Amino acid sequence: MLGLMMREPLLISSILDHAARFHGATEIVSRTLEGPIHRYGYAEARSRAKRLAKALAGLGVNTGDRVATLAWNGYRHYELYFGVSGMGAICHAINPRLFPGQIAYIANHAEDSVIFVDADFVPLLESIAGELTSVRAVVVMTDDAHMPETSLPAVHCYETLVSAEDDDYEWPLLDEETASSMCYSSGTTGNPKGVLYTHRSTVLHALATAAPDLMSLSARDSVMPAVPMFHVNAWGLPYSATLVGAKLVMPGRKLDGASLCELVDAEKISLSAGVPTVWLGVLDHLERNGGGLDSLQRCVIGGSATPRAMSVALEEKYGVQVLHAWGMTEMSPIGTVNTAKNGMEDETREARYDRQVKQGRPCFGVDMKIVDDDNRDLEWDDAAFGELKVRGHWVCSSYFKGEGDSHDADGWFATGDVSTIDADGYMQVTDRSKDVIKSGGEWISSIDLENIAIGHPDIFEAAVIGIAHPKWDERPLLVVVRNEGSSVSSAELLGYFEGKVAKWWIPDDVVFVDDLPHTATGKLLKMELRETFSGYELPTTAGAGESG
Repeated sequence: MLGLMMREPLLISSILDHAARFHGATEIVSRTLEGPIHRYGYAEARSRAKRLAKALAGLGVNTGDRVATLAWNGYRHYELYFGVSGMGAICHAINPRLFPGQIAYIANHAEDSVIFVDADFVPLLESIAGELTSVRAVVVMTDDAHMPETSLPAVHCYETLVSAEDDDYEWPLLDEETASSMCYSSGTTGNPKGVLYTHRSTVLHALATAAPDLMSLSARDSVMPAVPMFHVNAWGLPYSATLVGAKLVMPGRKLDGASLCELVDAEKISLSAGVPTVWLGVLDHLERNGGGLDSLQRCVIGGSATPRAMSVALEEKYGVQVLHAWGMTEMSPIGTVNTAKNGMEDETREARYDRQVKQGRPCFGVDMKIVDDDNRDLEWDDAAFGELKVRGHWVCSSYFKGEGDSHDADGWFATGDVSTIDADGYMQVTDRSKDVIKSGGEWISSIDLENIAIGHPDIFEAAVIGIAHPKWDERPLLVVVRNEGSSVSSAELLGYFEGKVAKWWIPDDVVFVDDLPHTATGKLLKMELRETFSGYELPTTAGAGESG
């Protein structure tokens, strides 16, 4: 027997409809490329998203067509999130930090029909325009007064298109399994692979991430995604913040510490989210210039491991609770967030920071396990580590066009992360499977070593890679960026590891550099470091590898 409940499809358009109806005056604030701060409410955002949908139809966009964006976080990009998906097309945010050849590959693979581009990315798009095989129109996301001179064919002005339409538009009643948006994963080998989200998965992800045990969002919050909207849909924050009717603050292209701190203060930000390098910039700015983060209550840090020292600094100096999170493009992206459980009320300060180093526990909607090389389940004892596998309501079932697969026969997705899980269900990534250092038949976590190094007061950023060793297979090399004015020595830094890890884990050598390479999403680019130091000779006097 079936129940007698209304069957309302879970649609992205319904999120914006709810916000417009019940939080219509709540602000969406954007730092624009043109200069001024732009403000409007959810009601006006919905009106413009509907006008945009009509403009898209006028450009020949149909249900299922891919509409690409090359843009920063701003109100026009926000309108595309809802206008494109709401009409039944697929919003495809492309990362403009990728190499031009990769952008062209992704746009062609997705068969994008229209590309919306911020004015400062017009030269980038011009450089690859001749390689794009499916794009039939380009829309520059600005007004007529700021339209750049361009050689792009079939080019339009965003504001001209939108202003020519009215908002007399009814969102189509789509099947909730209709594809809504697409992102390409940078965590795979070979060419980037497309992950195709549905309306259902996106709404469920927004509902879950807003809950108290994840980001704890409400209509009382002022939310600033410092993670770009081209990085897995800004971790879903444009959807989840809209769902609860929170004030939403878009920082544009200015993601430096000074600019973010300015917005935190001016817009009374209570929650923000970004990768560790963003927060390194914020902390560095505050250390150099003074000031605080008075309104900021919580910050979500993901993309790569959050160093213990960062959590301590944010909480003890500035009163900000760190929510260490983990996820993947293939997971929409949130998989875990580190929040306390019942019974942890009397946690000591040290125990709390030790727990916060872990990536956290999943909410309902995500299941996970760790397996050995033979795909056998491992114990949740905080000691056994193996490959992390996941499944759930917002986890991909396959890649777009079926190119490559990381799913086993039972449907579990292999993340490529090596992890432990403790008895309370808290997962900790010990490394990426391709980054773990294999020394004398034992594994060394490069992430643990990096977190320790960043805890040193003279170190700004650190990376650890494996260097070939004739006896031990691999040994760790520590590559670091000193804080400005620091002259800390290799010996002093290596001594800092003593007593914090097993002796055989301590790196064999240290290299000081001016900066470290990062991927387009802000993660350390260890592949480049391994290439740079492929011929590096470790000191022959190093006491390496007594691993048992």
